[in-house]
Amino acid sequence: MGMQNLTEDIILVDLHREPRMGDELKTVTDIVNDRGDCDVILDFSNVDIITSSSLSKLLKLRQLLTDCGHRLVFCSMNNFTKSAFNITGLDGIFELTDDKFAASEELQSIKSK
Repeated sequence: MGMQNLTEDIILVDLHREPRMGDELKTVTDIVNDRGDCDVILDFSNVDIITSSSLSKLLKLRQLLTDCGHRLVFCSMNNFTKSAFNITGLDGIFELTDDKFAASEELQSIKSK
């Protein structure tokens, strides 16, 4: 997993394929728990399939961030993964953007208002 601080309060995480993705999501959740003051962008460019276990971890991470007043944004999903989110209605729960630059701009534009 590649992780970097885009700004003081935005973390970018490049996720890997399953089964590593589940462990990476747990690590991100632990970091957010420790910091409590950041938004998270998850880059899905290397992800092709998401297991129900990882979906559960994504929902928990989203809830943790929401409870702290922060946001979780997904970017760079392939068409197959994006359509799975659309069909299940999860696209209405999670914020999806085209790429990490759009995700970063979205988070920074909200903060500047």
